[in-house]
Amino acid sequence: MKLFKSKKTKFFLLLILFLIGTAFIIFNEYGVLKYLKLKNELDSINEKIEQTEQENKKLEAEVDSLERKVPAKIEETAREKYHMKREGEKTIRIIEK
Repeated sequence: MKLFKSKKTKFFLLLILFLIGTAFIIFNEYGVLKYLKLKNELDSINEKIEQTEQENKKLEAEVDSLERKVPAKIEETAREKYHMKREGEKTIRIIEK
């Protein structure tokens, strides 16, 4: 007694098995969709790390110039961060709406 009598039945059975296997590979807990989602998250995190490292380098350079007592840098910092001004200067503030 043959279990699969025709080639058509064998073909459909193999097709169904293939589709089930493919669906399992794509949609399971460790599947392709999960991998792509995690890869995108990793890329985003790596980009944030790179931006933070660049910002750290910039801040380290600013701290270094302040530690070396570069007069121009000290004046710039005092004016921008602490709103200081020289004697006789007038400050103009622009308020954005």
